[in-house]
Amino acid sequence: MTALPTLIPRRVLFGNPTKTNPQISPSGTHVAYLAPVDNVLNVWVGDLDGANARPVTHDCDRGIRLYFWAADGQHILYLQDVGGDENWRLYAVNLGTMTVRDLTPFPEVQVQVVDRDKHFPNELLIAMNKEDPRVHDVYHLDLPSGTLRLVAKNRGDIASWVTDAALRVRGATAATPDGGFELLVRDTEAGEWNPILKWGPDDSLNSQPVGFSRSGTSLYLEDSRHADTSRLVELDLATGNLKVLADDPRYVGGVLIHPDTYEIQAVAFDRARTEWTVLDDAIHEDFAHIAQLHHGDFSIISRDHADRTWVVAFTADDGPAAFYAYDRSTRQGRLLFYSKPDLSAYPLAPMEPITVTSRDGFTLHGYLTFPPGLGRARLPLVVNVHGGPHARDTWGFDPEAQWLANRGYACLQVNFRGSTGYGKRFLNAGDKEWGGKMHDDLVDAVRWAVDQGIADPRKVAIYGASYGGYAALIGATFTPDLFCCAVDVVGPSNLITMIQTIPPYWSTFIAVEHRRVGNPETETEFLKSRSPLFRVDRIKRPILIAHGANDPRVKQAESEQIVEAMKRKGIPYEYLLFPDEGHGFAKPENRLRFYAVAERFLAQHLGGRFEPEGSAAADLDGR
Repeated sequence: MTALPTLIPRRVLFGNPTKTNPQISPSGTHVAYLAPVDNVLNVWVGDLDGANARPVTHDCDRGIRLYFWAADGQHILYLQDVGGDENWRLYAVNLGTMTVRDLTPFPEVQVQVVDRDKHFPNELLIAMNKEDPRVHDVYHLDLPSGTLRLVAKNRGDIASWVTDAALRVRGATAATPDGGFELLVRDTEAGEWNPILKWGPDDSLNSQPVGFSRSGTSLYLEDSRHADTSRLVELDLATGNLKVLADDPRYVGGVLIHPDTYEIQAVAFDRARTEWTVLDDAIHEDFAHIAQLHHGDFSIISRDHADRTWVVAFTADDGPAAFYAYDRSTRQGRLLFYSKPDLSAYPLAPMEPITVTSRDGFTLHGYLTFPPGLGRARLPLVVNVHGGPHARDTWGFDPEAQWLANRGYACLQVNFRGSTGYGKRFLNAGDKEWGGKMHDDLVDAVRWAVDQGIADPRKVAIYGASYGGYAALIGATFTPDLFCCAVDVVGPSNLITMIQTIPPYWSTFIAVEHRRVGNPETETEFLKSRSPLFRVDRIKRPILIAHGANDPRVKQAESEQIVEAMKRKGIPYEYLLFPDEGHGFAKPENRLRFYAVAERFLAQHLGGRFEPEGSAAADLDGR
């Protein structure tokens, strides 16, 4: 056993990055990125070599996280909400005059960016639920004048939109009553919608349109019909013929699209790590050279208009995100920056892929991060449950996994049934299994860790946010003897009220919710049986609960009602409410406050280390 590593300050793990998310300008001469100004993330622009950088936005509250270059190269566009309410507005910064315009000054309206294209530098397609809070219509935005023009009216069931190479809305997915989706196509923006195919409920979360071909005569799709995983296919709109471009017997991933030909250039398959399959011979050598720049997994996140310079992001389990500028003409890469260079001063733990067999025979994939210096036997264990639940844990730098390992705990992350990325049979096995077999998978993983001699059965905690927060409450109420404590962040406690209070603009996914979770109108007793609120009497261990008061997805009442029930019954708990947050904690001071309380709570019940809240390192919040 080696000496314990240095305690990594919370501000290094959870404070603002030094720089992140670089985007190259259309000309290829400048780069934008996010970096703090007075501890608030803002957009900066500088020369590609790093010189002459300056902030071009001046947010003083929550910070900016979603931004991009306008194709004209003269504007930075960004999205911002208020207090985490997710009613995003779109703003434009003129880099010449440094003036800022609110392009969508509509209260309680959510903006979504539908498409932008370098061939249309003064145009943008956005969607807004301005006329009906339940659905989004598509508007053409003229950037110089700010004029908005309706180009696609939502008929009430459209969940997503697809544009062609001429920046016209010619495709859509429409929700069906059974929880599936129908793919619609029209010949022109004034034409009638024609149904092309239907994805039933078994395929609805594994299939989606990717985009039109350049000619507009075919569509690229992720399609899981006739297969367990979603294959990348090309659909001929005239004949209905399908051509399989890429597939994998077990895993699914993302795609890279050529900005001029609109052809699929590469497909990513998310196995234990991300692996690329290159379809375009023109970029084979580029991918080979990029893979030599860094030992992590990479993605192409930005390209200039000449397609000469790419911005490449790397993630690795033993360090911060690394961003490179890659010159395709010389096939040379240059480091732009690391997101959190201070991490290099601290030893980080590897994230090790694992597999566990569930009690009914499913193979559960996940990751285990061991605490450095404490060996690998009879360790306190934290089960860190991902949100979604239709998402998955992946390999790479995970600040929570490193935080838990550094504090002295093994961190177990399990892709339980219902998680994406492992085929539709595995995903659909999670239907109506909230608090059921989805939780059994977590329990089976804990028992595996105990049987392997890794975990101390007396010191196992369950922790998570959103669905992970619900899983933590389920752990405390359904298996109260398995966990010594639980941490719930923005998790629902009552599935009935959760479904009844979802945001209105999720209306096109309500049938999916009813199929995957349950219908409050017809399955009230079933949903009660899977809701932690109605099993509060079974809680034996302490719970830490944290919520954002403006959360539009899981309302504050989901935490308030279980806190009130525990209070009435004299059950110990801690409750943190952040009045200026939504579904998660965006402001660094709130994040640092939460993690300070959480690590003290875990140390109290698991016996690990913690950084005192009043220490000098903890008080430096990144300013």
